[in-house]
Amino acid sequence: MQNDELKEKLIYINRITKVVKGGRRFAFSALVVAGNQSGKLGVAHAKAKQVTDAIKKATDLAKRRLIHIPLKEGRTLHHDVVAKEGSGKVILRSAPKGTGIIASGAIRAVCEVTGIKDIVAKSLGSSNSHNVVRACMKGLLNQLSPKNIFSLRGKKKYEITENKI
Repeated sequence: MQNDELKEKLIYINRITKVVKGGRRFAFSALVVAGNQSGKLGVAHAKAKQVTDAIKKATDLAKRRLIHIPLKEGRTLHHDVVAKEGSGKVILRSAPKGTGIIASGAIRAVCEVTGIKDIVAKSLGSSNSHNVVRACMKGLLNQLSPKNIFSLRGKKKYEITENKI
C-alpha cells in the first residue's frame, strides 16, 4: 500500500505556552487520524515549535501506525460497541445502508478515514478529543467479526450457519 491513497484528517491543535525569563515560548501539538477508507486506521499525536511541523509529524506517525478494523459489508460495524478510555465514553451502533455517519467531531473524522459509511455514534462524558478518539479506537478494535468468532470456537463457517432441524 502506498501513502498516496491514505486520507488524513486533523482533529485537534493545541497551543502550549512555556513562560521563561525572557517571555513566553510557544509550541503546538496536533492530533491526526489517517486511513485508507477501507478498514485501515492510524492515530497519532505530535508536538513541535511550528503548527505545520506538528501536523506533519503527527501525520507521518499516524501513517506508520495503521491497524486493521473489521467492517461488515465494507460499510458498517458488525455489532454495537460501548468503549471507555479515561473519562471519554463512546457508543458506536451499526446502522442500515443509507444511514450515513451520524456522529460529530472526533468520531466522525475517525469513521470517515476508516471507511465506515453507516454508523450512529454518541460521545458521553468527556469531550476531550484525545480520550474520545482513544475510546473510539478501543471500541472498533473490540468488535468481533464472524471470522474471529469462528476461529475462537474452532469451527468452520458452514458448521455454525448450516440449518439443522
